[in-house]
Amino acid sequence: MMRAADILAVFREAPFCSVEAITAGAPVLVLAPHPDDESLASGGLIASAVARGDEVHLAVLTDGTGSHPDSHAYPPPRLKHLRESETRAAMAELGVDADRVTFLAAPDAHAPTGGPAFDALAERLEKLVADRHVRLVLTTWRHDPHCDHEAAALLGEAVARAAGVRFLMTPVWGWTLADDHRLPGPVPAAWRLDITAQLPSKRRAIAAHVSQTTDLIDDSPAGFRLLPDFLTYFDRPWEVYIAA
Repeated sequence: MMRAADILAVFREAPFCSVEAITAGAPVLVLAPHPDDESLASGGLIASAVARGDEVHLAVLTDGTGSHPDSHAYPPPRLKHLRESETRAAMAELGVDADRVTFLAAPDAHAPTGGPAFDALAERLEKLVADRHVRLVLTTWRHDPHCDHEAAALLGEAVARAAGVRFLMTPVWGWTLADDHRLPGPVPAAWRLDITAQLPSKRRAIAAHVSQTTDLIDDSPAGFRLLPDFLTYFDRPWEVYIAA
C-alpha cells in the first residue's frame, strides 16, 4: 500500500504528452459520473481534441438530482432537466454539439456497480462505442472517494475491455484524499496534458454548471456546491491521465 500523497505527487509531476498521443486522432468517449465532472476533469482535453478535429462524445452516468435533495423550487424532474441543460451549455463551450451528449440517467449516488442495471448500461455504451468508432474511453479515477465515480470507473473499464479500446482515468475527488490515505501500489503510468490554451474555455464550461457553482438553488440547506478551494484543482494549466 502507498500513501495517497506520494501517488498524487507523481501525478503532479508526470511527463507531458500531446493530445494526439492520448486520442490517437480517433473518436473519444468521456464517461462523466455526474453532470459537471466532464468539465472539471477533462474540459481541457475535450477542447483540445475538438480543436484538432477529433470527435468527442460524452455520456453522463447519473441524473445529478442528488445535489439539492430537499429543494421545493427544483424537485428532481426540474433539477434533472436543469442539469442536462447546463451540461449541453458546458459542452458547447468546449466545442461539442448536443447530439454527441448522452444522458444515462442512473440515480445520483446509486449508480450500479454490477448486476442487470450495470449490464444494461454497459450494453448501451458498447453500442455507442461501436457506432461512433470510439477508440478511447475516458472516465474518473477508480480511487476517487465517491461511489458514483467508482461506478463510472468500473463501467468505463468494462466497456473498454469488451470493445477492445484504450481506457484512461483522471482524478476529480481523488485530489482531496488525505495524505496518509492508503492506496494499492504500484503507481500507475500517468501523463499530463498541457491545457494552457484551453483554460478559458474550460473555465466557461465549469461556470455553465450554474446550479453547482452559485446559489441559484437557495432553498436546499443540504444542497451541494463546488467551492472555490476545490475548483482550484481544476484551474491548473494541465490535466492528468492515468493508465488502468
